[in-house]
Amino acid sequence: MFDTLRRYLEYQGYDVTYVQNFTDVDDKIIKRSHEEGISPEEVAEKYIKEYFVDCDGLGIKRATVHPQVTQNIPQIIEFIQELEEKGYAYAVNGDVYFDTRKFEGYGKLSGQNIDDLEAGARIEVNEQKRHPMDFVLWKAKKEGEPGWDSPWGEGRPGWHIECSVMSKRYLGETIDIHAGGQDLTFPHHENEIAQSEARSGKPFAKYWMHNGYINVNNEKMSKSKGNFFTVRDISKKYDLEIVRFFLLSAHYKSPVNFSDDLLAQAGAGLERLYNTKEKLVFTLSHLEGEMTDAEKALVEELDGFRKKFVEVMDDDLNTADAITAIFELSKFINLNVDENSSKEFAEKCLAEFNELTGVLNIVNKEKDNSVDAEVEALIQQRTDAKKNKDFAKADAIRQQLLDMGIVLEDTRQGVKWKRV
Repeated sequence: MFDTLRRYLEYQGYDVTYVQNFTDVDDKIIKRSHEEGISPEEVAEKYIKEYFVDCDGLGIKRATVHPQVTQNIPQIIEFIQELEEKGYAYAVNGDVYFDTRKFEGYGKLSGQNIDDLEAGARIEVNEQKRHPMDFVLWKAKKEGEPGWDSPWGEGRPGWHIECSVMSKRYLGETIDIHAGGQDLTFPHHENEIAQSEARSGKPFAKYWMHNGYINVNNEKMSKSKGNFFTVRDISKKYDLEIVRFFLLSAHYKSPVNFSDDLLAQAGAGLERLYNTKEKLVFTLSHLEGEMTDAEKALVEELDGFRKKFVEVMDDDLNTADAITAIFELSKFINLNVDENSSKEFAEKCLAEFNELTGVLNIVNKEKDNSVDAEVEALIQQRTDAKKNKDFAKADAIRQQLLDMGIVLEDTRQGVKWKRV
């Protein structure tokens, strides 16, 4: 979803610096390294590579920078020292904690009060902490774990501090937009705000965007329920462009419910848009001339689809309504572009269609040329057979193409085909 935000901001002319960090050392990575008998660095590298493969499948562009925790250890230590000097952090036996009681605004993002948080806290008792909601900034090294030298002894960063440090390094003390899942609102994003603003005295982020949970058949996805799957898993069953289209069909704040029926519907919707584009491109190849007066009268309506698209995207990135605008544009094209249209008008329709779908990075796959060549050759054989009045052969070729998932449509301009 936030790849789409980045693309839309760039479409609107903004120079976007998009930072997406990798936690390449934490408890889970260390545990996995012990299980697999490899170093934490190798574990992290393996999953980062797999992540990028999934991103490529989903049409997600690389961020401007992908910093990693282990590349920022000196900056993390310096940040913690500054918090300690300001009285917001305290060290106990090699661990360093953030004192949440010292930060007045703690809980403001999630709308919670620290007294209520502490009263209802389900936190394992840690006698080293001054207060139950205090969180670790630096962890003392344990046997079998990686560690770095620091003023508090060998250790490694806590989870929350790394994000504050890397955002400061690459985006400055106040960033424009911070995004993430709803489950990160508390405590992670709350803790980022606390440690960043305690250090700088400035607002940490101007805007926050939190995407909804993923449900499977109306139940929250979780390993314990046995309904957990990865992008790699779903790619075995569905083209990942369908998954991207499906996710964009809902507002980013809404929970997303995965089911075979809903993904099939998304696939059918995406196919309709591809059919519109392929029909338009085919028709355009046979057209010529400038716009007629009647077509000029339609241009205002055509431009209205772009205006609606921008209007809804400006309204909290409403991709669901943006896709509705694209379907309305698709309907307009199907009704108003045919063999009697001018080339200029058809080109304008195609340009607007490509512009809007391009922002969402959908409907942009090229046909497989090797398959296209085979299809075109069979179509030519069928055409020749019909000319020779060998209708049995022509029908057999049509059936052969149908078995390949190709449907033919005979028009005055020639034979059009599409995949089904």
